[in-house]
Amino acid sequence: MSRGVPAVEDEEEVPGSEQSVSAPVTQEEPERELTHEEFDPKGTLALILTYFAVLAIMWVFMYFVEFLGNDLIVVG
Repeated sequence: MSRGVPAVEDEEEVPGSEQSVSAPVTQEEPERELTHEEFDPKGTLALILTYFAVLAIMWVFMYFVEFLGNDLIVVG
């Protein structure tokens, strides 16, 4: 009997296997697989653009606030 999952009387338990809580009882294969051409990672592109926007804002802050109007200082 699995922990946290209600027991189904029809099923046999296979030793060492665990039933997923989120998957259906039959756990069939996906109905349709995406090909490489159909996959459009817009979320990844948005994350990368957001990352570069944060980097640009940090660069502007460092340049205009920290270094503008000050002489170059070499410590050492």
